[in-house]
Amino acid sequence: MKTATVRDLRNNFARLEAWLSNGEAVCIEKRGEPVAMLTAMRRKAGKTGKKPDFAARRKAIWGGRVFTDAEVIAMREAELAGEEG
Repeated sequence: MKTATVRDLRNNFARLEAWLSNGEAVCIEKRGEPVAMLTAMRRKAGKTGKKPDFAARRKAIWGGRVFTDAEVIAMREAELAGEEG
C-alpha cells in the first residue's frame, strides 16, 4: 500500500491517480497520522468500456441504403402519428 500526504493529494494528484489506476490503495496521512484510504472504483460486471458501433448497427439494420431527407421526415411523421393515435 502506498502512502501520501494531504499536500501530495492536493499538489500531486496525477501521481496518486496513476497508483490508483494500477490497483494500488493509497493511505492519506496528515501530520503522520492516517486520515483516509483511497481505492480505485471497480467497474460494474459486464461493462467493457467500449463505445457502441452505431455505424455497424445501422448497416446491419438498413444495409447500404441511404435515405433522403424527405424519406427521413416522412418516417418521423409516420412514427409520431402512430404515437398520437
